[in-house]
Formats: sequence, C-alpha cells, structure tokens
Amino acid sequence: MNIQEKHWASVWGNAVSVAENRPETFSRNITLRYPIYSHFEGDAVRLTFDNYCGTEDITITKTTVMVDDIFYTVTFDGKESVTIPAGGNAVSDSVSCHIKAQRTFNVSFYLEDFTQMRSVVFTKGPLSVGSYALGNQTETVLFDMNQSRSTHYFYFLSNVSVFTEKKNRTVVCYGDSITAQDWPDYLAMRCINEGCKNTAVIRRATSGSRILREYSCIVYESYGLKGEKRFDHEVPTDGADTVLIQQGINDIIHPVGTEVNPYRPMSDLPTVEELIEGMKYYINLARSYGYRVYVGTLLPIEGWRTYAPFREEMRCRFNDWIRTTDLIDGYVDFDKALRDPERPTAFLPHYDSGDHLHPSAAGYKAMADAVLDEIIK
Repeated sequence: MNIQEKHWASVWGNAVSVAENRPETFSRNITLRYPIYSHFEGDAVRLTFDNYCGTEDITITKTTVMVDDIFYTVTFDGKESVTIPAGGNAVSDSVSCHIKAQRTFNVSFYLEDFTQMRSVVFTKGPLSVGSYALGNQTETVLFDMNQSRSTHYFYFLSNVSVFTEKKNRTVVCYGDSITAQDWPDYLAMRCINEGCKNTAVIRRATSGSRILREYSCIVYESYGLKGEKRFDHEVPTDGADTVLIQQGINDIIHPVGTEVNPYRPMSDLPTVEELIEGMKYYINLARSYGYRVYVGTLLPIEGWRTYAPFREEMRCRFNDWIRTTDLIDGYVDFDKALRDPERPTAFLPHYDSGDHLHPSAAGYKAMADAVLDEIIK
C-alpha cells in the first residue's frame, strides 16, 4: 500500500485542563507512563504534548514508545528533549514502528528538572489508567512496584495518532466530567465487540467545565476552561470526522449565590437561550472542520446538592431543543437511557453513582449503548 492511501488518525486523546493549585504542583525526576489502546493498525506513531494551561515553560527530557517490550525513542525536530512554552504544544517527529490493531502500547516520558504540573486532566475508565515512577524509567519494561503508583491524572500528553489506512477514522467525545469518566471507554469497547474495526473513539473532556463560564480564582480554576477556550483547541483531531458533544449541566448547577459561596454568584446562571447559543458556537466550529455533529441530552439531576425545580426546567428545555433542532446530524438521548421511567427527574437507581449527578459503571455502559450506530459504523 502506498503512502497516498494512508493518513494520520488519532487513536487516543485527552483534553488538558488546569491542575488544582497546590504547593506541590511541581515535580522533578519522575517518569509518567500512559497505556495507549489502538483500535486499528499503523506503521508509525506521532505524539502531541500540550502545555496549554501552563504559565511557564516545561521541558520533557526523554520520551519513548514501548511496543511489545521494544522501546522506540521519540524525537522533536531530531532532538530527544523538547521545551514547550506556556500555552503551547509540541508534536513529535514520526516514530516508525508497527502498531497492531486492538492492542495496547505505552508512552513514557521523563521530567528531569522541576516542572510545573499544570496542564492535566482527570480521566477514568477501563482503558484509562496510567502510572508514574521515580527516576528515568522510560526504558524500563515494568515499573518497580515500590517506586511507582497508578494514576488517573493524565499530564501533558493530549493526542496519539498512528499512520494508517484512510478508511480508519476517529470519533471525538467532547464534554465535562461525565465524558471524562467511563462511557467513551465503554464506547470504544463496544466498537470492538460489534466489529467496528475502522472507528477509534477518543475523549476531550474536563471535569467541572462549562460551556459559557469559567472561574478566575485559584480555589476553583481546576474546574476548567469555558467552551470558547476549549473547543477549537481540543476538537480538531487527526482523522476525525465526527464529534459527539455532551455538556451544559455545570452551567445549570454551579451558580448558588454569593451568600452561599462567594465564588459562585447567581449572575453566572445563563438563560436557556444563552446555553443554546453556546451550543450553536460549538456546532458552527465543528462544521468548519467538516465534521458530523451529534449532541447528547443532559442527564437527570434530582438529588444533586444544588437541585431545584428551576434548574430542572432549564435542563428539560435545553434537552427539548437538542431533540428538535435541525442544526445537527442527530442526538443521543442519554437522559432517556438513564432516567427512572417512574420518576424521570432522577436516575434509575441502578444507574446512579450515588451523587445523583454522575452515573454508575452500569450507567456509563448504558450511555455507550445508547450511542447511535451511525456514529460508530
């Protein structure tokens, strides 16, 4: 097969968000390792490291890709070390190696000097558990259990693409903490089980984020950037042709009034019309990339600590718009899939994690099952 019949397609991706501001948010002499599940085969790998939320430069001393216990050194413009300015990113040189379909390989990178650990995202799911170890372990097959720990925090690494056949494509799942958790992984596993061999599923999601607002205080800045700072930075992706958006609930539930929380004034509460305009902003950007656009309805929230009838009315009106607009290619009715038929303002108990906002593992699987066949096939 000649090179004209191939392209770069993302097989793994995350957003980057703002790390919680703590005195210990600098690290040194540490290796981070992330497993990368590749849905399809390729003969080269390309990595993107992102310091979008950083306020100072960072230096990655060494990076490797490990495939079947064989290490490949990653370079940037021919050099092993790369310095990424605050707000910038770095794309690696192409790494020639054989990536097998439906197999996992590892990306490891070493931070030798003190590094501001500010560009990060919390992600969880059956395919999303990383690890870190003391010292330069970029060419160590197995970390010493006494010198390493697992983690759900993914620092700096924001995209992994493979050079693969043009028939292979990527679906981007965009959203907040609900999408930062398990359902995109379960959707990737559904692709495996249903024989969707040409579709990779990646996520671009940050906990606490809203479409229209963000916090400017260090107490809550880790709740993420607003949509106009995120979408155009995160969603354009190698090989992607579709985005599935599920966001808006934090815009509705966060504002509580300064008498309750000085950082969360009620003036931050948007109208439903403003939320719709925010979603239209996403849709227009996605169309400019040539993507198909799907939107997921907002999940039930009765029982959540800021639940109130006016918030429920907003959620329902926003969902009604999602179900009826002709601006998108289709919608995924996550609300209908997870709500209790006898009490539609709340989760079916089996699908509730217990906080009445985030689904349980069973709920996340139900979300993945609710995704339309046309999105992944």
